[in-house]
Amino acid sequence: MGEFEVIRTYFQRPAANAVLGVGDDCALLALASGMQLAISTDTMVEGRHFVSTVDPHRLGHKALAVNLSDLAACAAKPLAFTLALTMPDTNDDFLQAFSAGLLSLAQAHGCDLIGGDTTRGPLSIGITVFGEIPEGQALLRSTAQPGDDLYVSGCLGDARLALEVMRGRVQLPGEGFEQARLALEQPTPRVALGLALRGLAHSAIDVSDGFLGDLGHVLRSSHLQAQVDVDGLPRSRLLAQQSAHWQRECTLAGGDDYELLFSASAGLAQVLDKVAQECGVPITRVGRLLQGPQPGKVQLLDHHGREVAQTYASFDHFSSSP
Repeated sequence: MGEFEVIRTYFQRPAANAVLGVGDDCALLALASGMQLAISTDTMVEGRHFVSTVDPHRLGHKALAVNLSDLAACAAKPLAFTLALTMPDTNDDFLQAFSAGLLSLAQAHGCDLIGGDTTRGPLSIGITVFGEIPEGQALLRSTAQPGDDLYVSGCLGDARLALEVMRGRVQLPGEGFEQARLALEQPTPRVALGLALRGLAHSAIDVSDGFLGDLGHVLRSSHLQAQVDVDGLPRSRLLAQQSAHWQRECTLAGGDDYELLFSASAGLAQVLDKVAQECGVPITRVGRLLQGPQPGKVQLLDHHGREVAQTYASFDHFSSSP
């Protein structure tokens, strides 16, 4: 099957939001007056971001989900995306499952596939996503305020737990492993919550490389410090059954969670709880933001208020750490 037949067969669909979608040299998007365009790009490479045995349907889902998560963190509504797909051959079973997972999530969020590229080579997936947001309402890393409460959606750590099972460092029964693996391979982007946080949250970021690493981005951009309740970070019952070491390692430095980490004024707790209930996503207050002489510093405290040593490193593509 040739390149253009692959595109026509598996990826060309009528556009709902775009003026012009797949099939021309460029796609066309039109924004309403007063709206800004939010853009994010992610690349996933076999052996680095996913294993060769991953279900292609889940892979297609995740490839788009990680980009939609970026839009959610910015409080942007999804509009469209492009796909750059490099693969060793045109395997029909793979393409059918991959495109189904990708386009099912796209349809659920009204996000058109409007173009891209296909080529031969080691399997990698590059997606650029486009969203819209009213001028001045984007949630940024640089706009957190001293005194803000710090919240996180959902649960942290299950994706890292699945990875440690694959590495042979942790043991889980079959059902438990499948639960953790689902969190790793098929995350849920918190788009509805991100939109609902417009005008309420001061700042936001999605937890992709690890809670501490992503919190650090916010703190450095906003010139703030933070206190975090380590043992109050939300975790599943599956992770709560692991040792204290793995619970903290997975929640603090796990990555691949794609939950929203956001800050908001301390007086908004009840309002935010109601918003979370309406979105069907639990949120947990996990700390607070402070002014201080060391922007980026995070003080980790246990439930007794005792300081916990900071020995956790989040994911970095060019780090020598495992």
